[in-house]
Amino acid sequence: MKAWENIIEPPIKGRTKKPRENGITMVIDKGLGLNEIKDLILTAGDYIDIIKLTFGTSAFYEKELLKEKNKLITEAGIDVMPGGTFLEVAVWKNVYDRFLERARELGFTMIEVSDGTIKMDLDKRKEIIKRAIDEGFKVVSEVGKKDPSEKIPVSLMQNVIFNDLESGAFKVIVEAREAGKGVGIYDNEGKIKEDEINNIISGIKDINYLIWEAPQKNQQRYLILRFGPNVNLGNIPPEEVLALEALRQGLRGDTLKKAYLES
Repeated sequence: MKAWENIIEPPIKGRTKKPRENGITMVIDKGLGLNEIKDLILTAGDYIDIIKLTFGTSAFYEKELLKEKNKLITEAGIDVMPGGTFLEVAVWKNVYDRFLERARELGFTMIEVSDGTIKMDLDKRKEIIKRAIDEGFKVVSEVGKKDPSEKIPVSLMQNVIFNDLESGAFKVIVEAREAGKGVGIYDNEGKIKEDEINNIISGIKDINYLIWEAPQKNQQRYLILRFGPNVNLGNIPPEEVLALEALRQGLRGDTLKKAYLES
């Protein structure tokens, strides 16, 4: 029973419950310890769907420690994956099959497929996605480059999204890096580039297949107000999970105002 159940109900209705297909919250983990993970799950586990051990951070754990951490996460009904940059290294170094074997051994349930730094054509992405699925992993892919000078055309981005979903990806992440500045749909100050969003979704039949990286509150607020409480959001700092959930359910001023005015 939640602390305020039957006294105060969330003003925004319709929030999905786990296991979710939409309304995904993906947390970025830069190195949480076992006690921190336990506390996070105890406090906010109901509102976390994916934890990403971002970049190549999982390379620095002792093997048994990482297995224990991943077990805690998966037993809470949360998918866990190594970062896409780590996969890019595995592909570049031609050890992808061994990477998948070790990922399974370590207890990862999901693989992120990206080409934010390396070059990867559509056929190669398809092969990598399908190989991970065949090995029993859920797959999320990521579209976009980490270097702003390498921005890809929207038409190509839409094509990549379509092909990744056709290949079996569960969702496609729209790249914005962990800072949410100067990449993708955000300018150098982290403000929304609305035209960029409009261009991306203009060729997407169902935006529920997209996960928007949105580490900053103003970004989360915009996306929730525009797409509703069950928009998929990624790169959420661990300490911001409940604050994000308050935004989703109208228990924070930014979204409470909308619910109040519409009541």
